[in-house]
Amino acid sequence: MKKILSMIAISQLLMATAYADPPVAVIVNPAAAGLTKDQVSDLFLGKITIYKPLDLPASAPAKAEFYQKVAGHDLSQVKATWARLLFTGKAQPPKELPDAAAVKKAVAADPKAVGYINKSDVDSTVKVILTLE
Repeated sequence: MKKILSMIAISQLLMATAYADPPVAVIVNPAAAGLTKDQVSDLFLGKITIYKPLDLPASAPAKAEFYQKVAGHDLSQVKATWARLLFTGKAQPPKELPDAAAVKKAVAADPKAVGYINKSDVDSTVKVILTLE
């Protein structure tokens, strides 16, 4: 009986792992320098403006995962942060692109751009500087 219960528990764990969201990769142009996790968080929350942050739409599962893992914020907190920054005129929110392919293309074309996509979408046109698992 213990053996059967162990096998069931292991199979459930494997199934949960198989359906987990893929890791999110923070990407830059291959010629660009790297950034720390804190710098990426500051960039996407408007605290630094030396790079061009590129965002996915709210409907993309990677967006919620990115903000939670890099900044510890859910999307409503991110939206509130940007509402305050826009109201005070301190910063502009990241440019929102329609999908991962558009983010990857824009990052590959601009050494100042920083974006995030699922790690499975990364190819040689961009450089991964941070993986959020």
